[in-house]
Amino acid sequence: MTTGTADATHTDMEGTHTIMSITNGTRRRPHRWPQPLAGLRPGIWYGGDYNPEQWPESVWDDDIRLMREAGVNLVSVGIFSWARLQPAPDRWDFDWLDTVIAKLGAAGIAVDLASATASPPPWLTQLHPEILPRDARGDVVWPGARQHWRPTSPVFREYALEMCRRMAEHYKDSPTVVAWHVSNEYGCHNLYDYSDDAMQAFQQWARRKYRTIDAVNEAWGTDFWAQRMTDFDQILPPRFIGEGNFMNPTKLLDFKRFSSDALKDIFIAERDELARITPDKPLTTNFMVSGTTAIVDYDDWGHEVDFVSNDHYFTPGARHLDELAYSASLCDGISRKDPWFLMEHSTSAVNWRQINYRKYPGELVRDSLAHVAMGADAVCYFQWRQSSAGAEKFHSSMVPHAGEDSQVFRDVCELGADLGKLTSAGLLGARVEQAKVAVVFDAQSKWALEHTATPTQALQNWTEPLDWFSALLDDGVTADVVPVAGPWDTYEAVVLPTVYLMGEAMADRVRQYVRNGGKVFVTYASGISDDSDHIWLGGYPGAIRDVVGIRIEEFNPLGSDFDGVDATLDLDNGTVAHDWADAVSSVDDSCEVVARYEAAEDTGMKGVPAVTVNAFGNGYAVYVGCKLGQKGIATSVAPLLDRFGLSDASAEKATGSSAGAERSSAIMKVVRVAESGQRFTFLFNRTREEVRVNLAGTPVVESFATIDEQNHSAVLKPAGVIVLQS
Repeated sequence: MTTGTADATHTDMEGTHTIMSITNGTRRRPHRWPQPLAGLRPGIWYGGDYNPEQWPESVWDDDIRLMREAGVNLVSVGIFSWARLQPAPDRWDFDWLDTVIAKLGAAGIAVDLASATASPPPWLTQLHPEILPRDARGDVVWPGARQHWRPTSPVFREYALEMCRRMAEHYKDSPTVVAWHVSNEYGCHNLYDYSDDAMQAFQQWARRKYRTIDAVNEAWGTDFWAQRMTDFDQILPPRFIGEGNFMNPTKLLDFKRFSSDALKDIFIAERDELARITPDKPLTTNFMVSGTTAIVDYDDWGHEVDFVSNDHYFTPGARHLDELAYSASLCDGISRKDPWFLMEHSTSAVNWRQINYRKYPGELVRDSLAHVAMGADAVCYFQWRQSSAGAEKFHSSMVPHAGEDSQVFRDVCELGADLGKLTSAGLLGARVEQAKVAVVFDAQSKWALEHTATPTQALQNWTEPLDWFSALLDDGVTADVVPVAGPWDTYEAVVLPTVYLMGEAMADRVRQYVRNGGKVFVTYASGISDDSDHIWLGGYPGAIRDVVGIRIEEFNPLGSDFDGVDATLDLDNGTVAHDWADAVSSVDDSCEVVARYEAAEDTGMKGVPAVTVNAFGNGYAVYVGCKLGQKGIATSVAPLLDRFGLSDASAEKATGSSAGAERSSAIMKVVRVAESGQRFTFLFNRTREEVRVNLAGTPVVESFATIDEQNHSAVLKPAGVIVLQS
């Protein structure tokens, strides 16, 4: 068998290891969306993962009956079916899958068909144990769960591409298959591999990136601790180096970049094998974009799919809706505002947390409509029917253990009807209206700040952009979340939250943006290092010190691990800093201090600037030099939003029934605009109280809401949502 990638495939001197090629992600694949079955009208795709192989054939017809009742028009099939489809190296069995697909097609239900390569069957790992990953200590990661394969294994690639060829040849003429689902959640369980295959691929990756070993030494700062290398074959993965030791930070950062590229490379190989045989079918793979994780560089991967798809699972508690909306907006940013596909989420509880909380009444519908508000033209779940056995038997589904006579299934049917109403109203293909403010997310800054030798281990990069998104919602502003390589400089204002890595190109981009009249909000831990994680010298934030108009000589971490240290610092605007505060040593004449620290004299922080505004060119740069959390940010930036004209004057004012006070922060407002000019305004209740909203449009869909037609208003219950057309 042959192997292939998007560029070229290389082998080492012995011809035993496939060395991946690197794609630079500068060219984006044209957006292609799954088309409806012949004779059917386009609609919002609705369904979920369907695993009929877990059930006797007698259940399949009942599944399809219930799918039709719920309004399901698409299911993903075959994701973990390799062992069924290829029960032995020389045996193939497509009969059962043919039967399932024929039944679905006859019922008007389309299929998003998986390549089935997510997890190899037992016979393959028994025959070729060399495909199994190794952990940082060199131990084999044995089969027993899923994704037990090395991204850089030439043997695994050989078998995976053969599976892709067989699947594509068998189903190339199927009118029911409308898209390819390539593998599944790349890197969910095999992100980092430290095997010899990975070592040799990492060496080749470094050779392609740096070209000379001297350039690697310069980038990695290997003169520190006598790590200087004389040949590429001296490069090792960041294997176990002893408890308490510190890995070279740039090497570790590059290994994370390499790992993202290694997985992307096998995806591209599988994608291209499927596309070669079935060029008419669009292809995707399901990302795992959320507010808390960034295991691969999904914005880079977004260039390689025909349409972006995502798996998202809710965060329980106070941030449930905010985190969901943040993550969905980031998907919209990765997709560059083309429609994207919600491939998986849950009807209620998941199964993999220590405590698996259920969703509250109304949240099943509300959560799905929040994804739709942020640009999703497909809503799918894991999974259709709740498993009776296996590791995910307690994970919720569209048809729960209780069966069709259940509130979950009734809500599933309600949602299907709601999506049909939105389709009929013309929502399909409408784009999320660009906000005034963009919150930037940088996956690689997150990776860099995960190192174990930073000013404070209490800092987690992902919390800051989510804090800003929620704080802006508190101030009545729904921001867009945009990847760092995305078009953030087309917005009126941009937030750069802990963008720790900032090379010259990014720094120049910020400088030009503000000079031309943009407003930038920069936080602590931003602009500290270049792309190789080398510190910008001369004072922080060295990359854009001229733009923000301040100079920092030392960081002032905050904590409680030693008696007598400061855990917090008060600001004179009534907010409180925690975890991190910058000891600002000077401000430029053009810089205005809007908040200072109130601290004991001996700390050196009394009166030190905490929040500043600097005039630069035709724009302004706000610097927030401490971690304030959601509420502290909302308080601190509210006057600045008004000052810069960023507050939403048209924001729905909502009255909490218990308090009787006017508070726009109770509502999240998102607008999608169709090519026809029709506007769809989504209003979500962010609170656990009833909220009254004014209706500036015709209601299309409402859930947990009571409409008062006489007063042109509605009361949204907790988890309430209403969609207006105008």
